[in-house]
This record gives sequence, structure tokens and C-alpha cells, in this order.
Amino acid sequence: MILPVSPQTRRVFHLSLPIFTELLLQLLVGNMDQFMISHFGPAAVASIGNGNQVMNVVIIVLETMSSATTILLTQYIGAGKEGESCNRIATVGVAISAVFSLLMGLALLCAPHVIFTLLRTPEESFAGACLYTRIVGGTVLLQGLYIEFCAVLRSYTLLKEVVAISVVMNLLNVCGNAVLINGYLGFPQLGVAGAAVSTCVSKAVGLGLAVWMLRRKCSVRFRGSCLRPFPAETCRRLLAIAMPSGTESLSYNVSQIFILRFINLMGTTVIATKVYGSMLANVAYVYSIAAAQATQILIGYLLGARKLEEVSRRVWSTVRIALAVSEFLTLVIFLFCDPIYSVFTADPAIHALGRQILLVEFFLEVGRSVNIVMTRGLTTAGDVWYPVTVGIFSMWTVAVLGGWLLGHYFGLGLVGIWIAMACDESVRGLLFVLRFRRGSWRRRRLVD
Repeated sequence: MILPVSPQTRRVFHLSLPIFTELLLQLLVGNMDQFMISHFGPAAVASIGNGNQVMNVVIIVLETMSSATTILLTQYIGAGKEGESCNRIATVGVAISAVFSLLMGLALLCAPHVIFTLLRTPEESFAGACLYTRIVGGTVLLQGLYIEFCAVLRSYTLLKEVVAISVVMNLLNVCGNAVLINGYLGFPQLGVAGAAVSTCVSKAVGLGLAVWMLRRKCSVRFRGSCLRPFPAETCRRLLAIAMPSGTESLSYNVSQIFILRFINLMGTTVIATKVYGSMLANVAYVYSIAAAQATQILIGYLLGARKLEEVSRRVWSTVRIALAVSEFLTLVIFLFCDPIYSVFTADPAIHALGRQILLVEFFLEVGRSVNIVMTRGLTTAGDVWYPVTVGIFSMWTVAVLGGWLLGHYFGLGLVGIWIAMACDESVRGLLFVLRFRRGSWRRRRLVD
């Protein structure tokens, strides 16, 4: 017997597919650098892996700002308050992202060596990590504006357009890597620097396409007049969502940097295994993010219209979908892990260690899937501080402290660190489920 599927579930599925495709392509833009540089050896992979870990801190914070823009825009649209209000929200969101991107870009351009000294990056990877971060980090304004413009496109459910832009970006990055890393078509062989330059060029093209798509298909307009006089109330509303979420995301990524600091003491083989393992884990949970983002758009509309019972049903349905898909993808990756790892390296030590952490990944993805969906649901409903408080406590006590205890004190190495991260995700997921069941989010409103 075929079970009936509700129209809302079908709509989430249809919305999540283009988001899933886009997120996979975004992963490829970053991970393609590590894949195409892998034949230069583990030191080159570790250089880009360390550089991307630092860049993730900046990008995740930028994405929290774009998430705040999406939350407010969808709730205003759901409440039937489009027009000048939406123009003001989008303009203020872009302005805040631009200022933050410029400040962080200057810091990454001028002082990456300070960061990698604190990370204890191995000597053979240190110079490459600094070079990669200077080039990619120095142009982070491109990434900040791109993320914010795509958030506006998603708010108006222009998801296929965002996917088309990601396809172009990914193809450009692959072609640029092939030419600049290896020195084809008469270009010099730039190695790590070539991967960084190719990434920057592809992001610049993506930004240009996003601007063109906004002007062509979206009713929202970015106007300087929306900032005069400065809309302090709109800014306060955006920051009231973005700052707690940004604090949680920043804490998560800083905790990951501390964990990377432990891993850097284990040698370049373990670092390379961590990089490859993280790449495969990203594939396993990327659909959970896509389903959560699709649900976030829909529940933004529902909350704006005050349809609270539909919000609750929508979130629980998405949790079930995310769990099923992430576990299935993890199983596929585990069954084909040796051929997949062979694409990157023939080192048997990396293959053996990578297979062990994939076993832990089954348990990690259960907690992470619930965590991702519940965090998006609570934040969209205005319950933003609870995920922050729980997240910071669990990340540092369970993931970081637990990672040190299991990885170093008890000698389990990278597997022990993976177990600690799985426990962290599971603890947070369980606490968020209990919070959502209590229903305190029902009493909050972001739009009058």
C-alpha cells in the first residue's frame, strides 16, 4: 500500500531538491580545490584544508546574516506585507554583510600567519595555508554579497535560478583549477595559489550572475534611500536573529578549529584523512540542510500567516525525511568508501582510518540531522537564544573536551575525536526536540 503524501511534504521535497543541488555544487567549489591538488601530496591537501577551516568561520557567520534576511522576508511575504518593507530588509542585510566581509577580508589578508601559528599547522603546510587564505580571504566581500543576494532569491522561491548560478560557478572553478594548478594552456603551474585564484574568479562570476538574476526576476530592489535615515528598527530585527545564530555558528567553527589543532599534532596523514572524511560527511548531511532550508522558507510564510499547527507538522515531517536520507547516503558512502578514497589517494593508512571514521558517521548523522532541522525551526520561529546556549555548552564540553580526552588522553586518535563530535550532535539534537515539544516558540512573533 502506498502511503498518502501531504501537499506540504511534496512542496518541501520539490523545494529541497534545487537547494540540495546548489549545496552540493557549493561543496564542490571548495572541495574541488582539495581534490585537484591531491596529487601534489598530503602537505598541499593539508594547506587547503587548514585554509578552508578558517574560511568556514567567516562564511558561516555570513550565512547566518543571510538566514536572518530570509526569515524576515518570508514572514513579511507570508503576512502580505511586500513592497518597501522587503526592499528595506534586503538593503540593510546587504549593507551589514558588506561591512563584516570587508573587516574580515582585511584581517585574513594581513595576518593569516597568526591564525595558523595558533592552529599549530605543520611546517610543511604553513606557507601554503597562509597563501591560500590571503587570496581567498582577501576577496571574501565577493562571497558575502553573493550569499546575501542568493538569500533574497530563495525568499521568493527562485531556487532553480540559484542552482543555475551554482552550476556556472562550479564549472568555472573546475576549469580554472585544471589550468592554474597544473599550468595548462601556457599558464604557470601555481599549485595552491592556482586553486585559490580559481575559487575567487568563480565567486566573482557567481556574484555578477546573482545581481543580474535579481534585477531580472525579483521584485525587491536595493536602494540607498532605504538607508537614509538609517532604519534602526530593521537593523535591530535582523541582528536580533543573526547575532545569536552567528554566535552559535562562530562558536561551532572555532571549536572545530580547536579540534583541528589537536589533529594537526597527529601528522599530515591524519590531517589528510580528516579533510577527506569531512568532505564525505558533508555529502551525507547536505540533504538535511537542504530540507531544513526549504522548511525554513515554508514555515516563514506559515508563521507570517500565524498557521502554527501547520508549522509543527511541517517540522516533524522534515526531521523524518532528513534522518532517512542522511543515513541512506552514509550507507552508500561506506559501501563504496575504498573506491572513493582511491580517487584522492592510494595511501592504505588513509583508507583504513577513513573506513573507521565512516562507521562512527552513522551515529553522528542521526544527531546532526535532528539538530540541523530543529535549529532552523526554532530560529525561524524567533526562539534564537536557546540553540545558542545549548550549542556553546555542548560544543566545548562534549566535542572539544571530549575530543581531547578520547583522541589524546585515551589514545583513540581521529576515531576518538569523531566519537566526541557524534555525542555533541546527539546531545544538542535531543535537547532541541524537547524544546520544540514544549511549544514556547508559539508565543513569539517577528512580524506584527
